[in-house]
Amino acid sequence: MVNALFTAFAASFAPIARAYSVEILRHGLPVGLALLTFALLQFNQTALVYADEVVSEIKKVVWPSKKDTSAMTIVVSVMLLISGIILGMFDFISQEVVKIVLDVFTGLF
Repeated sequence: MVNALFTAFAASFAPIARAYSVEILRHGLPVGLALLTFALLQFNQTALVYADEVVSEIKKVVWPSKKDTSAMTIVVSVMLLISGIILGMFDFISQEVVKIVLDVFTGLF
């Protein structure tokens, strides 16, 4: 992410382009920002409490069984097939209506 921003700004601003050409800045800046972010989050009590709450909520998740997952996959596949057929019919019908309308109008002029 930092490299993408650095590259975008380097394309727009000459001083940033010169800084981007320095190898230690190009590779060191993302690593430095990552370490700073890690340190800030590691020692921030609010972030630690939030992470603990996320872990406890994930432990409460009840995952569906293999049988349920297979059944839901089949239902979704059938619904997609039916939706595709219906949309295909609407597309075909509207195409034919447009052809008829265009034939009528081209015959008038």
